Amino acid sequence: MTSWRLKIPGRDIWRVGLVETPIAEIARRGFSPDAPVHWLPEEGRRKFLADPFGVWRDGRLHLFVEAYDYRTRHGVIELIELGADFTPVRRSVVLREPWHLSYPQVFEADGETWMLPEAYRSGALTLYRAAAFPEVWEPVVRLELDTPAIDATPFHYDGLWWLAYSPTGPQRWKQGRLHFAFAERLTGPWRTHPGNPVRNDLASSRPGGTAWIEDGLPRLPVQDCTRTYGGGIRLLTILRLDTERFEAEAAASLSLPPGATPYSQGLHTLSACGPVTLFDVKRIDRSLWTPRRLKGAPINR
Repeated sequence: MTSWRLKIPGRDIWRVGLVETPIAEIARRGFSPDAPVHWLPEEGRRKFLADPFGVWRDGRLHLFVEAYDYRTRHGVIELIELGADFTPVRRSVVLREPWHLSYPQVFEADGETWMLPEAYRSGALTLYRAAAFPEVWEPVVRLELDTPAIDATPFHYDGLWWLAYSPTGPQRWKQGRLHFAFAERLTGPWRTHPGNPVRNDLASSRPGGTAWIEDGLPRLPVQDCTRTYGGGIRLLTILRLDTERFEAEAAASLSLPPGATPYSQGLHTLSACGPVTLFDVKRIDRSLWTPRRLKGAPINR
């Protein structure tokens, strides 16, 4: 008789943390066991926080995250203000739409503070501006691209604004294809790269955090989805990027930060915030699955 075990599906539960190390240092050496790691409290059953991005203001770190609840199957963007010891002192929902929101890239440019959250279920990518930082955000422009962008990551390089993102479509595309667009101004108009998809690799294509320029080359965290969605982060060094060509090489996956257990089954966001780096890690909770809840998975997971 052949014996077999039914593999029960599970639900991804993410947890946000930060480490007192700049992102470029983590890219070079990984997470050091000696660097202090600070964890946000767990959310409780059927909820999680993910996709952390941050801005420093008046000596305090303003953390923007996706807040997801499996009961509503809907993500909103929350602000968590951290005190001097990196413990939460204030929290509120700052952006809610009829569609799911995640990956709230928050950054400063042209004298303004901007947010570019992922919202592909809306059919578009919308750029928001802080009308009253940190809690009031107004839509400014819809970025017209070749696809409703997933995990869109902007950066300025060689005189142009660039946008790295993954396309909608089959799960293999969402997790394993990389597209680019470029513009002279952040608000556009944007033009898509003629080589799209410029990269097709489950191990190193979907953006996963903040891009930065080092030694004259763009560096982009990308997700390793070969084992599971958001299973790891690799650093993609972009060797050549212009309006016609793209070349890049990926490093090995980063190890998990110290103290991640039991959240040891994924790492899918690495974002820079001056002297600290933000990240999220995941565990898979199989107790949350039943056939009736099959549709309760996060929209973009």
